[in-house]
Amino acid sequence: MRLIIIGAGGYGRTVADVARQSGKYESVGFLDDNESLDTLGKCSDYAKFANNETEIYPAFGNNEGRIKWINKLIGESIKVPTIIHDTAYVSPTATVEVGTIVLPKAIVNTDTKIEKGCIINCGAIIDHGCIIGQGSHICLGAIVKGENCIPDLTKIEAGEVVQLRAFPIGG
Repeated sequence: MRLIIIGAGGYGRTVADVARQSGKYESVGFLDDNESLDTLGKCSDYAKFANNETEIYPAFGNNEGRIKWINKLIGESIKVPTIIHDTAYVSPTATVEVGTIVLPKAIVNTDTKIEKGCIINCGAIIDHGCIIGQGSHICLGAIVKGENCIPDLTKIEAGEVVQLRAFPIGG
């Protein structure tokens, strides 16, 4: 399997690092519009690489841009991976949707749902029964206490603590 990462900036390099460590990919390459970077082409060249042996991941820190690309790729039946670092804990009763990355030492606890296109950054903790809306970014060391429904495209800053039921489910 090959991974093509759209975006060769800091986040793209982080995605590549985790993907390489997973052992799943024979090769990892980048697409980026910055011609000074070592890439396989521009972002708009993605369709040239789409096939059954390739997954394409849009590595944009901007939540809206990332989810837009994920929806575009899915709409064109292009494989978008879910990437989970080996040191992350994801409960067997949790759900992690396509296009999400769970980085080292993150915790996704019991009955939690991480919707598509999220970034669960290093050391973030998402407790039981939460829903993390699509395209959200739970930053380094952030804590989302139980039974929260984080809205789509939300950024929870590094070290921030979201108190129990601060964003109630169904509310």
